[in-house]
Amino acid sequence: MLRSPQLFISLFVFLMSSVAWGQQRLPVEMEDRARLLFLELRCVVCQNQSIGDSDADVAKDLREIVREQMIQGKTNQEIRDFLVIRYGEFILLKPVFAWHTVLLWGAPLFLLLIGGVLVWRAGRGRTNRLSSIDTSLSDQEKAELDQIIGRETN
Repeated sequence: MLRSPQLFISLFVFLMSSVAWGQQRLPVEMEDRARLLFLELRCVVCQNQSIGDSDADVAKDLREIVREQMIQGKTNQEIRDFLVIRYGEFILLKPVFAWHTVLLWGAPLFLLLIGGVLVWRAGRGRTNRLSSIDTSLSDQEKAELDQIIGRETN
């Protein structure tokens, strides 16, 4: 049993400091690099949030993994590769351009091209229909029009 307040305070300080040691501290320049890398990696729970923006426990664990990798001297690309091997390409907020993602990158351009062709053909077909319409008036129609607007024909 704890009878001494100093012993209780010492135990409390020890426990709190061990919790604080759970998160690794990096030098300022490495921490800045880590934070930029956090913004490139997707939280696997939040889906469209980076691990830097997410408060999920998984995101905290991923931030720790990134820090550990940096302490080991790994480059940003090596860290990304490690996480892709572990979690798949889904962890990258910006998908890579590769043969298996060509459809992902090419679909918007393809759809834009198809839409442009459809708009062009629809516009061309409309002008062809309008140009084929005879807009000249017959003599009878001219006389009726003149009568309506109040002119006299000779």
